[in-house]
Amino acid sequence: MSNDTLKSTEFTGVAAEVAQELAALSPAYRARLAASGFEPRKMIQLAGTIDPSRSADAALRRDTRNRVEGAVRAPASDEILTAPVAGTTEEKRLASIGDAAMRRGELAFCVMAGGMATRMGGVVKALVEAVPGKTFLDLRLAENATISARVGRPVPLWLMTSEATDGPINAALRAKNAPAHVQTFTQDLSLRLTPDGHLFLGQDGLPSAYATGHGDLPDALRRAGLLTRFVGSGGKYLWIANLDNLGASVDPAVLGRFMAEPNAQVMVEVCDKVKGDRGGIPVHAKGRLQVLEEFRLPKGFDATAVTVFNTNTFLVRAPALDAAQIAWTYFEVEKKVEGRPAVQFERLLQELTATLPSVYLRVPRDGDVSRFLPVKDNDELAKRRPEIEAVARKRGMAPGAE
Repeated sequence: MSNDTLKSTEFTGVAAEVAQELAALSPAYRARLAASGFEPRKMIQLAGTIDPSRSADAALRRDTRNRVEGAVRAPASDEILTAPVAGTTEEKRLASIGDAAMRRGELAFCVMAGGMATRMGGVVKALVEAVPGKTFLDLRLAENATISARVGRPVPLWLMTSEATDGPINAALRAKNAPAHVQTFTQDLSLRLTPDGHLFLGQDGLPSAYATGHGDLPDALRRAGLLTRFVGSGGKYLWIANLDNLGASVDPAVLGRFMAEPNAQVMVEVCDKVKGDRGGIPVHAKGRLQVLEEFRLPKGFDATAVTVFNTNTFLVRAPALDAAQIAWTYFEVEKKVEGRPAVQFERLLQELTATLPSVYLRVPRDGDVSRFLPVKDNDELAKRRPEIEAVARKRGMAPGAE
């Protein structure tokens, strides 16, 4: 992040002022940002879209910016695939295809373990006990050991951390003597803005940094070199899931189902909605069947017309992801930081579906076959713990595995 770039006369108004504020940061702080993929030009451009003279229109600006343009329609029922049913002949056939791919070293599993570590009492979620005596990280490591032993070779396990979670997670991995095929890489950092578009300074006088969202994953993987090396060694498939959703485990039949869709570069796991569910849904927009969050849908579109929603679990063809040029949308969000309003721009991983041809697989969400057991906070963990324990035992994550 050079001062020459930040002082460029191409910027005007608020953008030029933010460029000067960034240039005035200490070399150490700029180096910290650069190590985490910070793009000063992108931030300056985003800041320049905030008009301080129209602060009363901020909510309207965010709403307009975030909504997709053009017609949107719900998918037809036959556009949502169904996951293979456990124990059936078809499930066994697909599982043999998926297992063979893993034995050839074609799969890597990536879990998103970043964020700001604020939802579970300030404790990094990976290090919270998901079941008695076992943290989320313990269970993911045990799952990886089980699947690696079954296919006779290490299945790469990558954890996307953040500045807030990287140190504790790596310390835990060292303490557990995690194998070399378990690796971490850090997501991006950016800086919050004030409602009038300038750098938001915390009580310590420093700019307030934040992780920009799980949409960082492709760029962060490239920055770390993990994806490129994997593809170069013959890797073909990348499974991506949230760390806390232990239902989203490696399932060779699901992998085999994805492999049977040669024209798809992405497979998104979706599940049936129940009362109160809200989230990203697959819809036709801008010429693709893609996932859009409800805040992006045109006003008047009935989200209940789509009966499934995104679980944030994806299977992606690794070479396509490594080569993809994704025109990310940065969504404007207002947060309360130290009791004051702050603006931050975030990106979402599901935007892969706006660029890469995608298919959608309906997966179960109940019982020990569930592939959707998200845990956002301690209350949800307490509620889901019996299901998590059943899944952990069944899938080789915890003692008593079936």
